[in-house]
Amino acid sequence: MLDRDLAMEAVRVSEAAAIAAAGLMGRGDEKAADQVAVDAMRRGLNTLEMQGTVVIGEGER
Repeated sequence: MLDRDLAMEAVRVSEAAAIAAAGLMGRGDEKAADQVAVDAMRRGLNTLEMQGTVVIGEGER
């Protein structure tokens, strides 16, 4: 995958996480919003053709 392709895929993954969290806006459940965003990001990252380690976040799962 070219660097530009990877960058655009990363944008799509971030967008998916934001859209997932937006579905819970106004409900007062920050933990649920965080969880759906994390789940969406994990699903998206798992589809990318790359090898890497997430070095920022709340810890390993």
